[in-house]
Amino acid sequence: MSKHVLIIGAGGHAQVVADILWRIYEDDASLRPIGYLDDNDALWEKRFLQLPVFGSLSLLSTISHDAIVVAVGDNQTRRRLFARLSEQGERFVVARHPRTVIAPDVQIGRGAMICAGVVVNPGSVIGENVILNTGCTIDHHNRIRAHVHIAPGAHLGGEVEVEEGAFVGIGATVTPRRRVGGWSVVGAGSVVLHDIPPNVTAVGVPARLLKKG
Repeated sequence: MSKHVLIIGAGGHAQVVADILWRIYEDDASLRPIGYLDDNDALWEKRFLQLPVFGSLSLLSTISHDAIVVAVGDNQTRRRLFARLSEQGERFVVARHPRTVIAPDVQIGRGAMICAGVVVNPGSVIGENVILNTGCTIDHHNRIRAHVHIAPGAHLGGEVEVEEGAFVGIGATVTPRRRVGGWSVVGAGSVVLHDIPPNVTAVGVPARLLKKG
């Protein structure tokens, strides 16, 4: 019997997650998306990928569902929603596209979203509420902490650690045994050769910290 899943958010990333859930439903019927909730009233009563936007998050308790996934790309917003909904006792599913390659020993936290074409190699740990976006690769023994977003086409070498809330931009490369600090941003196409401290933005080849002011 399928678990009925409400998608929190109805923007572009949420529609990608809806597609993942539909592909799971086609594959083994374990999960079935039923619709979206979003506080943006311009989206209410619209339909995306055959699913309705029911209305705001205030309706959550009125809609029958088995689980949710927080499908919001911005890490801070996603973390805040995840914490709030966890406190309310909501259950979170992992939205893992059937066309991924994930080693059997990989640990995946609640609410993670793993898009088409992702590869995760042995010994890696994927935290809660993480986005592994389309076609990114996570090599062996990585530690991807909660609320991280690894963007499409990014590549992480072996034994990389990405701390809580960090963002690794589209097409970026993090070389083996490097660390990306919490809530930092690695710019699109950048190559990380050295550890990146927390709460900074690093861009370029090799990646260098942006100066403030």
